[in-house]
This record gives sequence, C-alpha cells and structure tokens, in this order.
Amino acid sequence: MVNATKGLFISCDVPMAQFIINLNSTLPASQKFIIHILDSTHMFVQPHAAEMIRSAVSDFRDQNSYEKPA
Repeated sequence: MVNATKGLFISCDVPMAQFIINLNSTLPASQKFIIHILDSTHMFVQPHAAEMIRSAVSDFRDQNSYEKPA
C-alpha cells in the first residue's frame, strides 16, 4: 500500500540546506517539519512550516549581511 504525504519541495544551496536541517534539529520531536532529505540541496518539508522557514532564513540573512559604515 502506498502512503502519500502532502509536502513542500525546497531547493537551495548546501549552506542554506544545512541551516534548515539545523533549525529542524533544534525543535522538539512533535514540531519537526522535515519529511525527507533528498540530497544535499533538496528536501520535502511539511507545508505548515513554510512561513516559519522563510522567517528564519530572512533573519539569518539579515544577521549575516555586511553594511558599509556611513
């Protein structure tokens, strides 16, 4: 019998994939969102986690952006 799960496909570079995997690993088991890691740059996640991932990635990029002093 086949089991189907609705998910969101994420394609990104290796560092961002590692960031998402680390974000998933910091959550308790009941809140983990990664369904399956396909390779180093592709994964399926639960659809309800999309906005949380976007927000975390945005915050991460803001913290790691260089702004030239005025």
